[in-house]
This record gives sequence, C-alpha cells and structure tokens, in this order.
Amino acid sequence: MRIRRAALVAAVLTGVVAAPAQAAPAAHIRLDQIGFGTSEAKHAYVLGGAANARFTVVDSRGRTVLTGRTGASTGSWSEKFPAVHPIDFSSLKASGTYRIKVGSAVSPTFEVDSLRKLFSPVASSTVEFFQAQRDGAHVIPGRLNRKPAHLTDRSAMVYEAPVFAGEGGDEIAAPLQPTGTRVDLEGGWFDAGDFVKFTHASSYSTASMLLALRNRHDAALYEEAKFGLRWLDKAWDEKTGVLYAQVGIGTGSEEFGFVGDHDVWRLPEADDRLDVKPGDSEYYIKHRPVFRANQAGEKISPNLVGRVAGSFALAAQIEATRDPRLARSYLEKAASLFALAKTSDVGELVTAFPHAYYPEESWTDDMEFGATQLALAAKSLNDKRYASFARAAAHWAHEFLATGDPDTLNVYNISALGHADLAPLLKKGVPGAEVTEKQVVGDIERQLRKGADAARTSPFRTAADVGTWDVGSRTFGYITTAALHQKLTGSKQYATFGTQQRGFALGTNAWGTSLIVGVGAKFPECPHHQAANLSGSSSGGSKVLVGAVINGPNDASLFGDLGEMPAGSVDCTKPYTLEFDSAKSVFADDLRSWPSSEPAIDFTATGVLGFSLVASS
Repeated sequence: MRIRRAALVAAVLTGVVAAPAQAAPAAHIRLDQIGFGTSEAKHAYVLGGAANARFTVVDSRGRTVLTGRTGASTGSWSEKFPAVHPIDFSSLKASGTYRIKVGSAVSPTFEVDSLRKLFSPVASSTVEFFQAQRDGAHVIPGRLNRKPAHLTDRSAMVYEAPVFAGEGGDEIAAPLQPTGTRVDLEGGWFDAGDFVKFTHASSYSTASMLLALRNRHDAALYEEAKFGLRWLDKAWDEKTGVLYAQVGIGTGSEEFGFVGDHDVWRLPEADDRLDVKPGDSEYYIKHRPVFRANQAGEKISPNLVGRVAGSFALAAQIEATRDPRLARSYLEKAASLFALAKTSDVGELVTAFPHAYYPEESWTDDMEFGATQLALAAKSLNDKRYASFARAAAHWAHEFLATGDPDTLNVYNISALGHADLAPLLKKGVPGAEVTEKQVVGDIERQLRKGADAARTSPFRTAADVGTWDVGSRTFGYITTAALHQKLTGSKQYATFGTQQRGFALGTNAWGTSLIVGVGAKFPECPHHQAANLSGSSSGGSKVLVGAVINGPNDASLFGDLGEMPAGSVDCTKPYTLEFDSAKSVFADDLRSWPSSEPAIDFTATGVLGFSLVASS
C-alpha cells in the first residue's frame, strides 16, 4: 500500500503506443477542467499539433468569444508528442461556460467565475473522502454504503514495536510481543486504500482541516475535523504519558504464521465477522495490534509531538469563542504533550511500523508548527504562556532554517504551515525571538522559487517532477503554499504559478485527468482502494470515491508487468493512459497500480487546505 521504496513498488505498464512513422499524432487540449477565476491568468496546452495554430474559445451556445494563436513549444513530452503548445486566453474574463477548439481538437468544458463558486465544491469533495475513510462505529454510509468496522479496536492489545529486517526494514523478523495493556483506539481514519491507521498522517490531516476551518467555515469540515480530534485524543494518553502511533499491521509473515492488512482484499466490516483465535493466520486482521510511539515516562518522537500538539492547539483556537472551557482543555492537552518532545539524541523518527512506509527525517518543522499553534491558542485564551510558546516557535523555526532542508510542503515537511502562522507573530514582536518575520517569509518564498524554477522547464509548467515519487502530494503542496503566501503577504507574485499547479492537479497534464476522484470531466476510475473497488463503480456515476486525491504519475523506470488483480477484487483497468505515457513518466488508471492510483489522507488533506484557501482568496 503506501510503502515508499523503489524496491517495493508494484508493477505498472510501461508500453507506449507508437504512432505510424508517417502519421502525425492527434492534438489533445489539456486544461483545468473546473475553471478559472475571472481575473486570473488562464492557460491551456495542446499536446501535439503545431505552433501558431488558430484557437477559438466558444461559449455554451457555441458562439466564438475569443480567438488567438498557440505559442511556441514549451518542450517535448514524449517521442509520440514531441511538442506541447501553450494557449493564453487570460483576456477571457466574463463568467460563463466555455470550450477551446484547435482544429478538430475540443477541450472539456470549463467555467469562468469567482474562485469561491468554483473551488468551494472541490474543497467539499475532498472532505467527503475523509467521510468515506472513517473507521469504527460512527461511519457515514455515503456513496459506498460504508458500515461500522473494527469495533474490536475498542479493546485493542498493545504490542512492543515489531522487529523488522530485510531491504528497507519491511520483513517481520520476530513474533509480535503483547504488553498486556489494552486501549480504546476505535474510530479514526483509514490511512489510504488499506485499513491501517497512523497517528503521523492522521494528525497532519486533522491539523490541515483545522487550518482550513479558519478560512472557510463549513459544517461538514468542522464535523470531520472533530472526528479526527476525537481519535487523536484517544491516541494521546495523558495519564500515562504514552502516545500511540499505529493500529494494525500492514506486513504479514509467512514464517510466523500471520497475514497483515495488505495481504487481504476485503470490505472493512468483514474483519469483524472473522471467527479467529490467537495463532490463526487472520488473528491480527480482526484483533489489530496497537504500537506505541514511546513507553510511559519516555520522551516522544518530536515529529509526532509537534503535529499532534499542533492539532490540539488549533482546536483550542477554533473553540475559543464557541466553548472556552473545551478550548482550555485542548490547550492543556497540547501543552502537556509538547513538553514531552524528545529533542536531543532523537534517532530514527517514529512514523509507522515499518519506518519505510513513511521515511520522514525532518522534525524541527513539526516543533515550530506545534509551538506556533500553542502560542496562538494561548493568545486567543489570554493565557500567560503565550510569550514562552512564541519564543519556542521562533527557536524551532531558527533550528529548521539551519538544517537547509530543501523539501516543500507535504506530509514530511510542514514548515510552510508553521511559517505562515509564525510570521504575523514576529511582525508584532516576540521578545527574544531567534528569527525574524523576513526570514520565515523568505523561506516560504524559497520553497515557491524552487517550484517556479522547475515549472519553467516543464512542458505543462508543472513544478513537481513527474518522473519521481509523490507528484500529486507535492503539487497540492505547491497549490497550498502559493495560496498561503498570497494570504500572508498580499502579493500575487506566485498567483500564476499556483494556478498552473492547480491546473496540473485538475487536468493540465499529458493524460488529461484530474488527480481527484469525482472532480473534473475525466478522473481516475480504478483507485487502489478496497472499499471503493468492492462497493463502488468502475465506470463513473455517483458510486465513486469522491474527493480522493491519488498520487498520480511516477518514474517510468519503476514499472513493469502489472501481474494479477488482487484476489477477491473486482477487475478494473483503463488503458486510455498508455498513449500518453512517456519514457520518463507513467500514469496507470488501474486497480493494481497503487503507486499511481492509491489515494491517501495526507494527499487529500493538503487538498482540503489548498482548495479552501483558493476558494477564500
């Protein structure tokens, strides 16, 4: 499922359908299939075709409202499509429904309207995905007719950290050892297309939703954020000082006689119906093991501390005027956890078991984020600890800047989120601060410059490298960071860059597909997701995993023979993608292609925040 190592990447098709040598390929128009704000820069791209070709923009009645010529090639996409030509139709500002025509090629329809009208529904769709990911008793049936599942998590056994060996540390090397302690970790969200639950990704997702709530009040978003908070409240045991990191185990062991979550394709409620006893191969499918981030009395991995404490502190800010008593309880949870961060001799960070699933190395950004949200929560509640929390935030920002971490916003690096909230505090003045407003804003701009520089060399002006991992994740990170920067500074310096990245996510790519299920004219129909596969539709319609953000294209060198469909699954593959693969990058809309088609809560959480920011700009 979400193992991020080339050696474990499942096979995906690499064949490219070659056109006859004498035939020019048909042209294909790629653009943001949702649309554009009235005053935004507007660009589409023609895959194939010729430079200086005439284009027309027509409205819903077929009337031509704009004409022009395609520009010089922005670069070669593949051997079959050696040129990509831009269309600039920024002068189109009237609200309406349109299409673009170039010769016989016709684009999908798109809208021109206010950003709020266009992208609030997209933000709402991403929240719907989280509703479909719910575990436990309080599921929302939704389009997939979800049912309660994993009620045994209410009394789950805690085990010692698993022992792993092998390349990447993913092979079980010893039997699981129970501690004798049972905990209630019912609820929460499934991490991806599987049914394992991780505090690492869940806290990132909860924090992203709470940040979105500060910009876009929405009842469903508020309820989903509270659902995430309730599970984090279970994962953090204040009485014992233990933070629980994971429920379930993805990796099974033939040697030790058990299967893991990733070995069985089924609906989640089927797990509750299993009749198993200790020693049975599927025992850990029904009676899922829980793993700790620390033992009682020990310090806790600082990456988890920062984002979980930050989530509680954000909840305190949201509830400060609604329910001050509840807000103060969240502030105390955040403060007690933050005080237990392990910030010396840190060693390998705790993310998941095995660590190879989420190989995070950065943690000072998490500490900056947590301290910043604590400061804001203290400020909103007139708590005297505001100054100390603000100084701590500045300290950890200083430590982060000293690392020179080149990464940008995604589940592994949340510095942009911390910077964006810390900068206004620094502007007002934080006595003893080790950094300045200019420095933290400058680091946000450094991240955006990195993306903008890369985009200038990409045929579709894509910042994330389509030949590497997590293209979707980083694309949504750039969308969010550009929107954060504009909100923070009032500058539109990176507005067009943000619009270009939004376009890639919503159809401005070689395959002409949105990376969000159910959003746009063309979207993935075969996500690697067990509930969607077994309860949904593989040919569109309403029974799809609406709002799920998938990973998207990946490095073509990682892909080979797809193999068989998972045992027990419904066959699902869409070969339309083959024509548009390149020697460098492959996207497969295929159930077997989890590197391309598996959605995840961290991908989608960035979408929740990014599109909420865009809709409120």
